[in-house]
Amino acid sequence: MTSPSSSETGEAGPGSPTGTAQPPTDEPVAPPGAHDSPRPPRWLPRALAMAVAAVFVAIFAWNALGDLEGLFVNVLIAFFIALALEPSTVWLVRHGWRRGLAAAVTLLGSLVVVIVLMTLFGNLFVQQLVELAQSVPRLYAGLQGFLVDRFDVVVPDTQNLLRQALDEFGDDVASGALLVGTTVVGGLLATLTILLVAYYLLAAGPRFRAAVCGWLTPARQQEMLHLWEVTQRKVSDYIGSRVVLAAVSTAVTFALLAFLQTPYAVPLAVFVGVVSQFVPTIGAYLGGALPTMVALTAQGWPQALGVLAFVVAYQQFENLYLAPKVSARALEMNAAVSLLVVLAFGAVFGVLGAFLALPVAATVQAVATTYFRRHELVESHMLRDPESAARA
Repeated sequence: MTSPSSSETGEAGPGSPTGTAQPPTDEPVAPPGAHDSPRPPRWLPRALAMAVAAVFVAIFAWNALGDLEGLFVNVLIAFFIALALEPSTVWLVRHGWRRGLAAAVTLLGSLVVVIVLMTLFGNLFVQQLVELAQSVPRLYAGLQGFLVDRFDVVVPDTQNLLRQALDEFGDDVASGALLVGTTVVGGLLATLTILLVAYYLLAAGPRFRAAVCGWLTPARQQEMLHLWEVTQRKVSDYIGSRVVLAAVSTAVTFALLAFLQTPYAVPLAVFVGVVSQFVPTIGAYLGGALPTMVALTAQGWPQALGVLAFVVAYQQFENLYLAPKVSARALEMNAAVSLLVVLAFGAVFGVLGAFLALPVAATVQAVATTYFRRHELVESHMLRDPESAARA
């Protein structure tokens, strides 16, 4: 009768320290990157390096975009100037002018008109503006006395305000002067940039649009050219109508202020004309607040009420009769939407952004009308006001 072997009974054989079987020593090791491998995958260092590089590139691009914000705004201004002057340039081209010469004459002619107007009214404007600035302490004192007498509200004296301003900004006079000089040089460079870009856009004209269309399919080219034409017509009509309405508002306001013998009539009339047309919804009332305050402090209640009544009456006349006649072809926007657009662009891009907000909104609305289809409305009582009982 044979006895079982040591491997069958589980006992340790000769040379074995224990009674268990040992695993083979040639078992294959898991490749790098496997779930049970202790080594990282080979692509991980390269991915980490690419991620770090992408972060640095993103930071650089963000800082570069922040530094290029001024250039972007200047190019945008030049683009809208080119759109506004395109009809005049095309009219000259139709009458036999070369495109470059027509663009130069249109742009320089508009600049000459602005310079002539500034020359005619600039001297009087500057004189009255300086006088208005010099009379600010006197106007402030009159407003201070009015608030104390009528409402028993005490406001700080001008001397205290000046002393506080000197305490806060007196040490920064040199830096302020340097800032003013830098601002003047920057303004000249920005003006030159705007004029050059606007001229190049006007002079290129069809060649620029052809270069853009060369990257698009024929169907997309038709859409782009239609959108360009709609945007050009709407922006040109909008800017032209605003300029005409601002000129009419300035002239009428100056006539009233001169009739009432309100001081500083020229700068106040220009302020009312510009603010009332390029700040939507509340621009007329914001523009009328300054001459009303000047008339109140410099003349009295009758003149101030006369200016206030004129501002309200002229605003109604302009909204109901004058503006529909002048801007019949211009793109109209909802008052609340236009106000929000101006506030948003002003917060992001400053004063120039607020000035360009409405043309940009007009362009966006032109894009929306081109690419989005409007449908017929369903019948619902929510889409109309109920009729009055007497009418029913």
